[in-house]
Amino acid sequence: MKANVQEDLRINENQNVGNNQNTIKNDFAFTLESTCLDENYHPSSKTRLTTNFANLARGVNRQQNLRNALNMINNRFNALAHLDNPKADRYHVELEILTVTMNIDGKNGSNDLPMIEVLKTNIIDRKTGQQIEGVAGNNYSSYVRDYDFSILLIEHNKNKSTFSIPENFGDLHGKLYKCFVNSATYKEHFKISPIICLSVSSNKTYTRTEYQHSVLGFEYLQNEYSLTDEYFSKMGLKVRFFMPENSVAPMAFYHSGDLLADYTDLGLISSISTMETFQKIYRPEIYNANSVAGKIYQPSLKHEDYSLTRVDYDREERSRLAIEQGKYAEEHFIKPYKSKLEEWSANFTL
Repeated sequence: MKANVQEDLRINENQNVGNNQNTIKNDFAFTLESTCLDENYHPSSKTRLTTNFANLARGVNRQQNLRNALNMINNRFNALAHLDNPKADRYHVELEILTVTMNIDGKNGSNDLPMIEVLKTNIIDRKTGQQIEGVAGNNYSSYVRDYDFSILLIEHNKNKSTFSIPENFGDLHGKLYKCFVNSATYKEHFKISPIICLSVSSNKTYTRTEYQHSVLGFEYLQNEYSLTDEYFSKMGLKVRFFMPENSVAPMAFYHSGDLLADYTDLGLISSISTMETFQKIYRPEIYNANSVAGKIYQPSLKHEDYSLTRVDYDREERSRLAIEQGKYAEEHFIKPYKSKLEEWSANFTL
């Protein structure tokens, strides 16, 4: 795995794929930086501070926090990848932080916006010495998403008696995401599309089906779409809900393509073990509960029968920083380039 490697992902290509000659040229430039996430990790100045792994890497217990979290990921991975693994120690999961920045005006990188940050898993098979590519998308975070949910949505509903969604909510974010993920350069670096695994919604109800996947576990169906589901659909992502073996609650798996056919078992296990660990840390009421979700399940952050992990996590700080970083995106991206973004978004096509 390469650490602190920076590569230009230049996308100066016409977004027209058919015969639509009216599509404008996309002159945005993306830059990808990869950083190893291990017990010695320190958040860089470019890291979004609301990112869950950055939250763990601060304070006097930062190194022990990271060590404990990484041990949880490896233990869970080996528990799920139990075939020909009698001592549950065959595999080691390495994590790299992928930071994607975007330059919108071509001024020598002076106005780069930290756009997206995710974790990518890499799997080491200690028995064969083989390194196996995992899945990107874990711990997905975005400045524009912070703006949409922490600034735009709140301002839109301020002093209103009835909650509503702003017009075209999530359109720009979704197109920016698709622009990056569908670029030729992304495909040069990643063989498969991302899986973004999130917590289930605390105001929705989930019903377990009879279908059980060998890795993902029992599938659950949601009673209705959530705002997050609609938002992620604009990124070209569908959602399915599964509760893996020995988990206590289902998780939401956002994906394009075929979740069951496009990924290897080890790739799926790497996403489960990574995201379930983080969910246990910052959603213990749901994912570290002392009872297992039933056939009909409604998650709740007010649930009191749960256990805490040996990892410190500041949820209040995360909420506060989401607002701060939403304001940053508004000040440095949304407002100064409003007309250009609107023109680009109106003409964008894949």
